[in-house]
Amino acid sequence: MVLKEIPADNFTRPLGRNEVIGLLFRLTIFGAVTYFTIKWMVDAIDPTRKQKVEAQKQAEKLMKQIGVKNVKLSEYEMSIAAHLVDPLSMQITWGDIAGLDDVITELKDTVILPIQKRHLFHGSRLLQPPKGVLLYGPPGCGKTLIAKATAREAGFRFINLQPSTLTDKWYGESQKLAAAVFSLAIKLQPSIIFIDEIDSFLRSRSSSDHEATAMMKAQFMSLWDGLDTDHHCQVIIMGATNRPQDLDSAILRRMPTRFHINQPNLRQRQAILKLILANENVDTTVDLSEVAKDTDGFSGSDLREMCRDAALLCVRDFVHNNHTENRYILCPFVQCQQLLVRFRVTVDEDYIRPIQQQDLQKAIGKMKKSKTAGSQPMLLMHAALD
Repeated sequence: MVLKEIPADNFTRPLGRNEVIGLLFRLTIFGAVTYFTIKWMVDAIDPTRKQKVEAQKQAEKLMKQIGVKNVKLSEYEMSIAAHLVDPLSMQITWGDIAGLDDVITELKDTVILPIQKRHLFHGSRLLQPPKGVLLYGPPGCGKTLIAKATAREAGFRFINLQPSTLTDKWYGESQKLAAAVFSLAIKLQPSIIFIDEIDSFLRSRSSSDHEATAMMKAQFMSLWDGLDTDHHCQVIIMGATNRPQDLDSAILRRMPTRFHINQPNLRQRQAILKLILANENVDTTVDLSEVAKDTDGFSGSDLREMCRDAALLCVRDFVHNNHTENRYILCPFVQCQQLLVRFRVTVDEDYIRPIQQQDLQKAIGKMKKSKTAGSQPMLLMHAALD
């Protein structure tokens, strides 16, 4: 079979208008199909891509809020920056914390003052701010409040680090995210890296730990040691826990400044109650010292919830007692016989009564019952399945 020769004119002939439009249309369809195919494959390979894009947008927004400009961040630093907190947006100040005056004073002297007055301690290595601060004690006693107030009063950039932020499905990504935490904190210094419930993240290491978790902890601690070598670095890692015995010994060594936030005593409970009820409608006959005596073993969080229950009792009485009353009024008329006229008087009682001593006592009894139920071991009831 002999193939016919293709005339050379067919190669040099210009395309017609319809042919050009058809070619462009086919190229457009091919490009669109290729784009969406690649996009679908990328999304299928990395299902967290949308979250990363949203985190990047959130990080850019937060960076503008805290006034950080002309700072280039990597992809991993952007993921960490999404957890930035503007210190000026925090509503917690030293005045919102009662009963912990000694802890606050020591924090100001050992942590905040060396950073705010750096020129006074420039020549000394012993008087530099600590690289690690540990707040430990029973739950609900104000550890997280102290960390937030420290960041606001000192004006530090606050990175609220969560362990889930450092976990990734890909091998080696967790180490890169851990490195991004410190590189971001150094770029934004002075800054605080706050880890709530630090015992769940940096607990004691053992041979049964997963390889990825062990490598992430090792990376985190090695970078933490790098802060100690740079005496001009203004980065503080602050952790809060109610189980300090579960922390790794190497972590405790890196947190030399430790504050025990214990349950409030009688004087502290009275100060906390006075602060909680400062802007509330409280009866003048309420004796806070008596309430403080009856709340032995209560944390600051328990006292706040107890006062809330007492205030809700007042609201409950208002709801049940708000009704329409009928009254009979004797109306005299000049030069007329007195007539008994019945008037329907609508009494609008849009007023909630003040918190009384009995309300607080009822709330104390309710809180004690809940604390007793919470401390008792749970009894497992084995029900027969039909």
